[in-house]
Amino acid sequence: MTWARYPYDGTRVLVTGAGTGIGAAVATAFLEQGARVAIVGRTRATLEATASAAPDRALVHVADVSQRAGVDGAVAAAVDAWGGIDVVVANAGLSEHGGIADISDASWERMRTLNLDGTLFLARSSMPHLRAARGTFLAITSIAGLGGDWSQPGYSATKAAVNALVQTMAIDEGRAGVRVNAIAPGFTRTAQTAERLDDPAFHARLVDRLALDRAAEPAEIAQAALFLASPDASYITGVVLPVDGGTTASIGTPRPPA
Repeated sequence: MTWARYPYDGTRVLVTGAGTGIGAAVATAFLEQGARVAIVGRTRATLEATASAAPDRALVHVADVSQRAGVDGAVAAAVDAWGGIDVVVANAGLSEHGGIADISDASWERMRTLNLDGTLFLARSSMPHLRAARGTFLAITSIAGLGGDWSQPGYSATKAAVNALVQTMAIDEGRAGVRVNAIAPGFTRTAQTAERLDDPAFHARLVDRLALDRAAEPAEIAQAALFLASPDASYITGVVLPVDGGTTASIGTPRPPA
């Protein structure tokens, strides 16, 4: 999956939302680099599919990480198996479309509890172990948390909150040797986005905003995660890194005709 080789042999990694999409790509990338990976999510079948990349080094754990008990159980399972955790990737997230007048209490609750509460619970539960290991906490957020996005008030608000949480934890935990960063992907091809990307009209409008003329692949987000968790990023903390094909480089004007 990657060009570079990182020294992850034996590293203890926990990834949430690891059954599909970006989370599966991140978990697979760490497995390919020799790490032991706790693959956490709600659906055993998809988690086991991710684990098949290296079943001898994968720990499948089914949990609802929007709930504190689910998060605590996932962290405890990894610590029980390996004696600690070196890298945590908070990837599980949810986006529900709708303007501010349309978003229901239930929709807001779903996005807030998974995107924000789940990340906070995971950081709180894993931080003692990351301090002991002088490890790394990495959140997968979104460029929607760096600015507004059409009809995404709930998603943008929760992802912006996670970005601020990451920066605050970075300054609080740096003295303990823990680095805390975020990756903010742009539009990425997953099972959830494939239908929109396969719509020619939507694809044309999207590409008009992308310097690289295409959506990201999940593996490209995973490559950034491998770097930020590695010794090569030893002096990087508190960063929210856009991996967005140049989306946020634009001020929003349409691309001129060729």
